Amino acid sequence: MSAAATPMLGMVLILSVSTSVHASELQVLAGGAIAGPLRELAAEFESASGRKVVFRFGTTPELIQLATAGGRFDLAVVPREVFDAAAARTRFASQAPTDIARVGLGVAVRSGARRPDITTPEALKQTLLEAQSVATIPASAAGAQVLRVFERLGISEAMTAKLKVQPGPAQIVAAVATGQAELGVFLLNVLTAPGLDVVGPFPAGLQREVVFTAAVAASTREGKAAKAFIAFLRTPAARAVIVAKGMTPG
Repeated sequence: MSAAATPMLGMVLILSVSTSVHASELQVLAGGAIAGPLRELAAEFESASGRKVVFRFGTTPELIQLATAGGRFDLAVVPREVFDAAAARTRFASQAPTDIARVGLGVAVRSGARRPDITTPEALKQTLLEAQSVATIPASAAGAQVLRVFERLGISEAMTAKLKVQPGPAQIVAAVATGQAELGVFLLNVLTAPGLDVVGPFPAGLQREVVFTAAVAASTREGKAAKAFIAFLRTPAARAVIVAKGMTPG
């Protein structure tokens, strides 16, 4: 199925909402960290339904901006935190959102580099303090979770100078793979990438998950297709893809 996802790469639009699209297109706002499974599953959905799926990926603040900017979109598959914004929440239908996937936080290093100890909260704290640089996305839902863990460990101030702020998941991977950052600290499915070795998940006492949930836009004229796509994301076949991409369904 991964081969079928390849044509989707050219259709990904970052932070731009077009209001002059053909009705057969399904416009989807989505979190960048769930891009892998969504691209693959969209290809399957397109083949079965004849509906072209067009994504706009972004961080949580970017997705809130997209949802509230007044441009057309039909549904969203986004971190729950998007719905915490009242202005964004009003842009969706009244039905409860549907959880699609979740994933926890972890640490990665450049392939072949020494893997530090992160098995306990104290070990993770020492590893973070000893690292020269750490790549993450503070503006994202996952990055906000990372910063809260720093705060809980009492190292927020110390980590500020070490942070290599990245604009998106792909840039975290690139920063660590090329040695620009010693550690990548983000969602595990993002860190499971060529050029990186995953050290492991955060220890249980500090672990946090980001939940990606789907909802239909209140103003969509493609409600039936939007609901069908969300239902498709909950099928056994879709759940298998989500698992294969390093996430937990639902």
